[in-house]
Amino acid sequence: MLKTLFVKNFAIIDELQIEFGSGLNIITGETGAGKSILIGALGLVLGERANAESVRKGAEKATIEAILEISANRRVKEFLELNEFEPSDELIIRREISAKGQSRCFINDSPVTLSLLSEIGELCIDLHGQHDHQSLLKVETHIRMLDEFAGLGGLLENYSESFQHLKSLKNALLEMKEREKLLREKRNLYEYQIKEIDALSPEPGELDNLLSEQSILENSERLYSETNAIHELLYAGDDSVYTRLVEVRNMLQDLARIDKSFGDVQSDAQSALVLAGEISKFVQSYNSRIEFNAERLSEVQDRMNALQQLRKKYGGSIEEVIAYRKKIGEELELVTNFEEELGKIGKRIKEAQKSVTDLALRLSQKRNEFAERLSKQIGEELAKLGIPHGKFDVAFQMKPMPEGDIEFQGQFYAANENGGDWVEFLISTNLGEDLKPLAKVASGGEISRVMLAMKTVLAKSERLPILVFDEIDTGISGKVAQSVGFSVRDLARFHQIIAITHLPQIAAMANHHYFVSKKETADSRTVTMVDRLSEENHIKEVAKLISGMEVTEAALLSAKELILAAN
Repeated sequence: MLKTLFVKNFAIIDELQIEFGSGLNIITGETGAGKSILIGALGLVLGERANAESVRKGAEKATIEAILEISANRRVKEFLELNEFEPSDELIIRREISAKGQSRCFINDSPVTLSLLSEIGELCIDLHGQHDHQSLLKVETHIRMLDEFAGLGGLLENYSESFQHLKSLKNALLEMKEREKLLREKRNLYEYQIKEIDALSPEPGELDNLLSEQSILENSERLYSETNAIHELLYAGDDSVYTRLVEVRNMLQDLARIDKSFGDVQSDAQSALVLAGEISKFVQSYNSRIEFNAERLSEVQDRMNALQQLRKKYGGSIEEVIAYRKKIGEELELVTNFEEELGKIGKRIKEAQKSVTDLALRLSQKRNEFAERLSKQIGEELAKLGIPHGKFDVAFQMKPMPEGDIEFQGQFYAANENGGDWVEFLISTNLGEDLKPLAKVASGGEISRVMLAMKTVLAKSERLPILVFDEIDTGISGKVAQSVGFSVRDLARFHQIIAITHLPQIAAMANHHYFVSKKETADSRTVTMVDRLSEENHIKEVAKLISGMEVTEAALLSAKELILAAN
């Protein structure tokens, strides 16, 4: 629901804010007061093209902001989520046009492109009249409208899952074929690389182990002499540490017999004696195992050099070299199994194509069934709205394609997100005329009434909650006008409607009535004013539409009768 429209410095509008209500919002007013300017402002905030001439003279920029309640609009919420906006039940869209012609767009105070603003605008509001926001005239929306009328959401969801599955399989097939081509080109290289890596057969952590072994071999003489010296100092020498510690321990034992406080120190001396013995045993054992092996040192250095070359060539570490060897090994193995893998995925694609075909044909059958009902009901509504000879039809077409995914009666057809059908609404509004595409209906008034007929029929299924009519009463009067009024009123039970009208029969149906006027300011400028009418002023405005500027008692009585009939 459109809650608020704020307009500042746009055309002859200085600044105004309109609070709209649910149901039917009627706008009436003086000719030239700015009714259509309001619709133009709304069109701009929905993403229509703008120019500097729309900025009020003397102002730096024009600002239009719309605040919408979107808690029940699933498509808008999905759009916001897809484009990474914070979830909210309220949507604020704003457009700023500078006097130099530059435009800035915002969604919930975040800057966005004009195209993004236009996308979300089309999901929120359907604007009908002399503007471009008319979903009914966009052929790509027709199939969605028909599906919603027919209640095909569940079947369409099943089809969509099958179609997306088929697309993913076909993409996987293309990727596999590209991969096969690339691998066959690299096969000789991979075989050479595997042979080079396998010739060394590197092991994880091997380079660190070799570095350690190299250090030991290069320092074997020092290790031998120093471990030997340590053994002499600690144990083997005449004046060794071990001998001295024995003496110290014995002396502490004697002292402990005199003073028990030496007991702990005596224990520490014993521990030091044991520790000296253990160190001595270790270095003696190590010393006995030392090798002076120049040949092994050369082998280690050669191995290290070879591994370093391998590491530089294939990765930053030996582990990365091993991982690379594993990867290209698997790639080469895949080359030999490609035919089998391609056969498997080809079989799955055929199974998916059969599923897509079955569901697409079921969708097409259901659409054709409901298209007849839709055509009949819209024809009946057109007659009520002053188009007695109106005819409506739904054209179906499937696009032949030799490599298509839908097979029907021996022929192949293209599949898309909606099935295999291309749908377009056709109409004839005059006796004897051929059915033509709806987009070629010339009269703005007829477009609005055709749209009204369709929206009346589609009201419970159509999910676009806000409808705006600028020229719905063009070329009608009398009983037809009243019929249009009743249709608009009934449609307002399911949608919020904002409509500009000059006819009392339609204005009388209002749930909320707004009057647009203009006045001159002290500095000789013209500004537009919008007032929400009380019940009493609503009656007077409907009476004014009946009798003109001078409201008579008869006009007031007629206005009350029209309003009473509307309820």
